[in-house]
Amino acid sequence: MKIYAAISVIGRDQSGVVARVTGFLFAQKANIEGLEEKVTRGQFGMTIQASWNAAECRASTIRAGLADLARVLDMEIKVRFLEPGRRQRFALLVTRETHCFDAILAACKNGTLKADPALVIGNHPDLAPRARQHRLPFVQVPWADRAKAEKRALHLLEKHEIDFVVLPRFMKILSPAFVWRYKNKIINIHPSLLPSFPGPQAYRQAYEHGVKIVGVTAHFVSMHLDEGPIIAQGSFNLRSGMSLKEIIAAGQRLEARVLVKAIKLFLNKRLDVYWGIVKEV
Repeated sequence: MKIYAAISVIGRDQSGVVARVTGFLFAQKANIEGLEEKVTRGQFGMTIQASWNAAECRASTIRAGLADLARVLDMEIKVRFLEPGRRQRFALLVTRETHCFDAILAACKNGTLKADPALVIGNHPDLAPRARQHRLPFVQVPWADRAKAEKRALHLLEKHEIDFVVLPRFMKILSPAFVWRYKNKIINIHPSLLPSFPGPQAYRQAYEHGVKIVGVTAHFVSMHLDEGPIIAQGSFNLRSGMSLKEIIAAGQRLEARVLVKAIKLFLNKRLDVYWGIVKEV
């Protein structure tokens, strides 16, 4: 039997971090199954997937050693041991739109998505009644001060033991520091066939450009706006004379279907991100 853990390292870029952390893990008889690091504007981020034979895993020693390293390096190092066979828990970050939120929870209820919604965070209170209907905790986190908001949101995600995050039309940009803590575990839906028409007015841009096909894109969130690795896409043809209102309505129905499909692919462990491209495995 194996014990698995996910480890994240965040802080000011400095030399020797990878060697110090991996060296400690090797000394603790860990097998490093995956490692990814990146430096963005002087901010270092690293995620590690590690495993141990059950007889050789000393969780308390590993936690204490990583906490000591965090103090020495003046960085944030977090470790989470994963329970074998446990269903994944996810959070929904929402603003005001309901179509994707409703579709996800319906898919959980009917068994299409085999995961447990555990938390709803909204930068507005609009979806609080819907969350209560599904017996989900709802926390309003105002986003005027992004640093403060993200600190609060990250605390909530850790408290509720969240494995991955879904953005069903969450209309705020997440910082690199936030994204690194959930690398390739934040799933967003965008109302265009990326890379065309990034930004918040995608349907209007498509309408004004007179395109003949409109689509939506589910993707992992990256450091750059609407540029993360693409998981799934869908599209529909525009009828002659179709109004912007009709395009938005059709697009929202498609958004819900494609986002549910992307989450299902993620949960089935059929995705691998290689050099920024998602491949089904």
